[in-house]
Amino acid sequence: MRRPSPRVEWGLVGLITLGAAVLRLVQLDKVPPDPFYDAAVRSMTLSWHNFFFGALEPGASVSIDKPPIDLWLQVASVKVLGFSNTTLKLPEAFAGILAVPLLYIGVRKLWGSAAGIAAAAGIAILPVDVITSRSDTMDCVMMALTVLALVLVARAIETGGTRWLLAGAVALGLAFDVKLLESLVAVPGFVVLVALGMPGSLRRRALQLAGFGALYVLVALAWLLATLIAPAHDRPFALGSTNGSAWNAAFVYNGSERIGGRVPEPTSSIYKPGYRYPTATQSQRDHIPILPPSATRLLARVGPLSGERLGMEILIGIVLGIPALIVGVRGSPGEEDPELGDDEARRRMRIRRAGAAGIFVWFLTGLALFSHMARLHPRYTEGFTPAVAAMAGIGLAWAATGRGRLRLVALVVGVGAAVIYTERLMYGTTATWWIVLIAAAGSVGLALLGARTKAGSEGSGRPGGLLSAGALALALVAVLTVGLGQDKAAIAARVSDAGAVGQIPGDEQHAISAYVRAHQDGARYELAAESATGISSLVVQDAKPIVELTIVNAHVYTHVAKLKRLIAEGKVRYAFLNTFCTAKAASVNPACSEPVLWVRKHGTDVSRQAGLSSGGVLYLLPGAKP
Repeated sequence: MRRPSPRVEWGLVGLITLGAAVLRLVQLDKVPPDPFYDAAVRSMTLSWHNFFFGALEPGASVSIDKPPIDLWLQVASVKVLGFSNTTLKLPEAFAGILAVPLLYIGVRKLWGSAAGIAAAAGIAILPVDVITSRSDTMDCVMMALTVLALVLVARAIETGGTRWLLAGAVALGLAFDVKLLESLVAVPGFVVLVALGMPGSLRRRALQLAGFGALYVLVALAWLLATLIAPAHDRPFALGSTNGSAWNAAFVYNGSERIGGRVPEPTSSIYKPGYRYPTATQSQRDHIPILPPSATRLLARVGPLSGERLGMEILIGIVLGIPALIVGVRGSPGEEDPELGDDEARRRMRIRRAGAAGIFVWFLTGLALFSHMARLHPRYTEGFTPAVAAMAGIGLAWAATGRGRLRLVALVVGVGAAVIYTERLMYGTTATWWIVLIAAAGSVGLALLGARTKAGSEGSGRPGGLLSAGALALALVAVLTVGLGQDKAAIAARVSDAGAVGQIPGDEQHAISAYVRAHQDGARYELAAESATGISSLVVQDAKPIVELTIVNAHVYTHVAKLKRLIAEGKVRYAFLNTFCTAKAASVNPACSEPVLWVRKHGTDVSRQAGLSSGGVLYLLPGAKP
């Protein structure tokens, strides 16, 4: 199938992008907020110091565990449009929308228009991306930056321009600044893409690759290096680190410890082998924890990383994408378009081979890492979702729009796999399964008619071209229907991938806030908090400095001696203690830490006076005036 006219092509991309916008923006205000990052955004609006370091609370004693680059966008959003549940999520939502046309451009440059359109449709509907785009985390911004890097590098290997290549390095470096090691999933693919794709001698390509790598590293480490300019006493303690350093938080807490599973997960997030989880309803299946590491983990029937949310497109990427890449690099663009000259055919083949290798390595890297990574959240897979959509799009376009027995057989196998997989995911032959079956059969039928039509190799406005386009459209329906259903269900259920770290029940939070403000007596700090991650929603509401007694893993941040000094100076009067010390996991339980136990032993419980339904929550600190 030849490339349609630019007007038709961009019209299709526009419609796909519009659909992506609807999925990401409709009822966005209904999605629960993420108190942890929202508290940081609130604090960052108060001073340039807080803004630069990503302070978690207005006093800037501690900062978030990552560079705050994405949060800068959220700060800009709330400054311009006001602080609200919607404005906090707009940067992520628009990043997800922008990634759709960008992926189309990148894949089109590397593999052709039909593949680009199919890839754009794949990322537009991919449920794990839709859910992440609707959550106030930074993963979707990181993903969009990797797709922008793909476009820029594809342009570089298309033109041979070093400036485009360096621009791609900047975009990829910014992706690291946003989500650290998660963005590294794309790097091996980009190295292959640059090494194989740039024209010229081996020496020239080596120099260009070295320049690409050097600029990438410089941009990736720019914020971390900039933090070293400030004196140590002016830097907030980076959450997750063992020494307060943002470097330690970046490469240990958010790097080696997450990959190795040393960062503890809540008990409810750990899959229990042998336990019979309820699967009668969609909600029950979605609340099953992610399966333990295995080769088939990302193709699971249930859970937040089920085949409905990610695995279907992975399956098509494997079944159709890999054969498409292999066959595509063995042929010649001149065979498909005889009007191409030898030089142009060779240029296009160089680009196609580089694109095939780069996208495949990106896909394979993510598949291997996330199949075996010990500590995994669905949003982490944004590190390779563009490669998943690209592989699926390339495979579907190759099988549905070309002639030849091999492609027809591949299409039958591909859409047949989608039908069988859908039946397993739906636990039977539901209405969704029937839609997938009919679309799959229609796709094969149109592809067969197109292959037998003499005009099949002519322009898309001819009968054969229309049949090929129809076959691709129906193949997309067969593959994406399950995901679209999950998108609708996620929107209706207000699903977020952000979590609720630091969320205090509303009635309790308002009662605490009102009581403490009425009895503050000029204290600088609103209160002392048991845990830095347990007080976030109160920071969002009141935007007052907090004394953090412990930080991640119950590491003591404010020792009893310092707390006594703050009390004596009249800087803090109350403490909020929201959990209790138990023998289980006492070493990482903030309620078992020295300052918290000291407050419980010597403080005065004023929870009832504050109007709380239970005691042991709000304490007047020992030594503070009643």
